[in-house]
Amino acid sequence: MQSPYLLEMNGISKAFPGVQALSEVTLKVKPGTVHALMGENGAGKSTLMKCLFGMYRPDAGTIHIEGTPVDIPNSRVALEKGISMIHQELNPVPYRPVMENIWLGRFPMKGLLIDEKRMYADTKALFQDLNLDIEPRALAGTLSVSKIQSMEIAKAVSFHSKVIVMDEPTSSLTGKEVEQLFTIINELRSRGVSIIYISHKMEEILTISDEVTIMRDGCVVGTWDAADLTTDLIITRMVGRDLSERFPERLNVPGEVILQAEGLTSNQPNSFRDVSFNLRKGEVLGISGLVGAQRTELMESLFGLRGLASGTISIHGRKVKINSPAAAKRHNIALLTEERRVTGIFPVLSVYENTIIASLGRYQNRLGLLDEKKGREEAKQQTQKFRTKTPSVNTLIRNLSGGNQQKVLLARWLLTDPEILLLDEPTRGIDVGAKFEIYTIITELARQGKSIIMISSEMPELLGMSDRIMVMSEGRLTGIVDGAEATEQHIMRLAAQQRMAGQEDHG
Repeated sequence: MQSPYLLEMNGISKAFPGVQALSEVTLKVKPGTVHALMGENGAGKSTLMKCLFGMYRPDAGTIHIEGTPVDIPNSRVALEKGISMIHQELNPVPYRPVMENIWLGRFPMKGLLIDEKRMYADTKALFQDLNLDIEPRALAGTLSVSKIQSMEIAKAVSFHSKVIVMDEPTSSLTGKEVEQLFTIINELRSRGVSIIYISHKMEEILTISDEVTIMRDGCVVGTWDAADLTTDLIITRMVGRDLSERFPERLNVPGEVILQAEGLTSNQPNSFRDVSFNLRKGEVLGISGLVGAQRTELMESLFGLRGLASGTISIHGRKVKINSPAAAKRHNIALLTEERRVTGIFPVLSVYENTIIASLGRYQNRLGLLDEKKGREEAKQQTQKFRTKTPSVNTLIRNLSGGNQQKVLLARWLLTDPEILLLDEPTRGIDVGAKFEIYTIITELARQGKSIIMISSEMPELLGMSDRIMVMSEGRLTGIVDGAEATEQHIMRLAAQQRMAGQEDHG
């Protein structure tokens, strides 16, 4: 009798030194369905998918595709078996054209030479089939995150995949881009392709999914029809406890102005221009905006990573020049970057090394050598303080979940004793339980008098955490709204202001 499931993973177990990542996990996915996989960071979702995609060898268990047992020793075999995976951290080959990224490792050949004409035509046809507006000859590094995401989906489709794993596919997309993604997913579903959809965004899960499997602590809690679930039910089953309050109580009282920015204009074309704002002691200043608003670029200029063509920055009323991260650190500014795996963590170093690396001077002995005992003790204290889940401080940081990596990065910067913290998407790709812990840390820092600028693309997060919300659109500041009076509609109007004005100009 033929199995009703396209994919069956039965009794999958996987252990790492000091951690039982998966314990007899079973996942069954029907053909032509979107099957959501949910759970807190560290629940085992990514490990399970890496076992499916051949990146890890499970210690026990079996995998069946269309009722046939398969052995998947590596990713190439996974692709041959019809399994594709689109990772949360997108890693295109930036200096090569889009079409080469699509067909990497399987270029169409004309004799001994690559058939570029055919590769272009095949890529164009693939994009047209998925209704994607991407130029095949454009360098992948010039694309926006959303376009790279679409390119990766097209690549998965090009393998004629039966199962496509999407890990946090909308973490960097605007509302309109999410709608386009859902259109693509629905098209794939109608063709009989199964999507395993990993996301922490409850509304998305309930909108796009047919079934939902929830994991906790390396085990499956259960599988349900999406239609039978609510956000509250999902949260309770994910964390094993009721989270009635999504945001901690704000006890901070903003004081005097700490930082004043006047007329900041980037030295890069088509970036931010003439941006003025201030930041107060003990304040959480949220920054909202659509993709292309230049929020990250503005923060990076405050940290000395990008240059300014004009404008001034004053701290405590005194003009300062910040032309490097070292200068920013001297002025007690810290930056938590958006892409933690690309520009945040040092993946081949331990939790201990990642924690102390920004403040090595604190751990030097009289001879100028590193006092490892002192450093490890400090790192242990930080993991306890932040409740970071790690077997030990000697564990490689890349083996930690996203939420726990973020806690290590926060600890790293707090050891430098900053006065101003710049947080770029601090909870991106982090589950609801870990988010609350990060929110609690941010709220406590503000209560202690730290001044925080927080970029976020999640409207509830901005409204729930910010004392004021500064809105940017196409590189312009379009408004600053008091957090207590802010509404989602008002912020969205401000965020789309320049874009709409541009459309009117071209109308």
